[in-house]
Amino acid sequence: MEAKSEVIIKFSGSLPTATPAENKKVEISLTDQNGIVFTAQINAKSWRKAESNTAEFADWAGTVSGKLGRAADGSFLVIDAGIQIFEKKPKEVKLEVGAAVSEAGASS
Repeated sequence: MEAKSEVIIKFSGSLPTATPAENKKVEISLTDQNGIVFTAQINAKSWRKAESNTAEFADWAGTVSGKLGRAADGSFLVIDAGIQIFEKKPKEVKLEVGAAVSEAGASS
């Protein structure tokens, strides 16, 4: 049996702090709700695009994804990591079907 471990870490509110790393990359750390630390090295060009997208979108959410690895200190590494920023669009308010039917019947 062959298995692959991949991880997607979701975040919102603000971008994590990035520090310069080797090979035109930046390093970021994300801590989840359980206190588990994930460290990833992101291509600097992708990071700049993510920064640009967060400035353009009124409301957004992001993901960091890649292969899962373990660091020496017990935290996790996200290997071959990528970052994406998604615009959160407001949800449309939908009338309940029963309310719409009774309003239509009342206006007849």
